[in-house]
Order: sequence, then C-alpha cells, then structure tokens
Amino acid sequence: MQEKLVRELIGQGVLHTDPVIAAFNKVRRSDFVHEELQPNAFEDAPLPIGYNQTISQPTTVAIMLELLQVQPGDRVLEVGCGSGWLTGLLAVLVGSTGIVYAIDVIPELVDLTKDHLQAYHFKNIDARWGNGWQGLPRHAPYNRIIVSAAAPSVPSALTAQLVRGGRLVMPIGGDLQDLVLVEKPEDGPLREEHHPGFQFVPLVTHDHHG
Repeated sequence: MQEKLVRELIGQGVLHTDPVIAAFNKVRRSDFVHEELQPNAFEDAPLPIGYNQTISQPTTVAIMLELLQVQPGDRVLEVGCGSGWLTGLLAVLVGSTGIVYAIDVIPELVDLTKDHLQAYHFKNIDARWGNGWQGLPRHAPYNRIIVSAAAPSVPSALTAQLVRGGRLVMPIGGDLQDLVLVEKPEDGPLREEHHPGFQFVPLVTHDHHG
C-alpha cells in the first residue's frame, strides 16, 4: 500500500527527488495513525490524531519536503511533530550525521511521536515539548526549519534561528494558506516563494507573546 501511495505521488509530480522518494518508501504512514484509521492510512487526505490535530495528507508532506531540500548532515527543526510521520521522514533525510529537533506544544503528541518512532530505532531525533512561536533557541542555528501549522506570518524567532543559506517551509495565511518557502541568503534580505491553496491547523498561539 505504501508503495502504491509512493507511485501515485510520483505520478502526480509531487515526489521527484530520489532521497525524498527513498524516505517515503522507508517510513510508512500507517505506523503513525490510530489503529481504527489504518484502512485510511494510504489515502491522500489528512487524518485526525487527537487533540484537534491532524496528520497531513501525503501530497502536502511530499511538496513540503521537496521544497525544503534537506541535505545529509543537516540540523533540522520541526515545529508541530504531531504523530511523528514527518519526523521519521526527516530523520531518514538528514542521515546519521544530521539531527532532527522535533517540538510540539501538546505534550501528549510528543509522547505519541516517540512511541510511533520506537520501532524505527532512529538515533538522530530529539523530540520534546516546545512552543513553535519561539522555536528552539538552545539548539540553534538550523539548516532547515519546517512548520506543520499555519500562522499569519513567519515567526521572527524562527527566521532568526535559520543559518545563512538555510531554508524554512511553513503555511502562512488565514482559513486557506500559502505554503511559503523562505530562503535566508548568505547576505541580504529573506526571500519568499508562495505556493497557494493549502489548509493546515493553526499554529497554537498560547503564551507566544509572554
């Protein structure tokens, strides 16, 4: 079923680079959804994971990862790890010399991520509670930052934690969002590239101004 999903995503043109295809083949979406939703695991649709959160639809995850262009050895910050599927995909992409810092504002989802990933025995994931508006300054800077929840604009704390030459991908907007690729060039201002027509849960805002 996973193989069929990967073939469909390649056919749609949303999966097209070898490392991302390999990650999709290795980390099975069915390992990250509730038992009763297993029959739906390979559908191209978001699924509930509890706490008013969802696991993103495969098309969206593929587009985000293709935009992010994770390299082996990268330090990646993932905001909103949810049930851990994207965390696992990122862990494959950064390889043994990289590290994925995965944060979520809902502690139960951090635990869920850890539970789901146990079977994969990754040694390059650090999952913990964190507020996405603040990022994770303690382990900054990051080569790549990916956010699976929408905000009205890119939090300045996140772009501050991005290395020069780094990339950030996140949804920006109200009810319907643009998926935005932010590039931080070696010098000069940030560059943004917008891809319209996405829908994500909102980036939880509590305490972000405190």
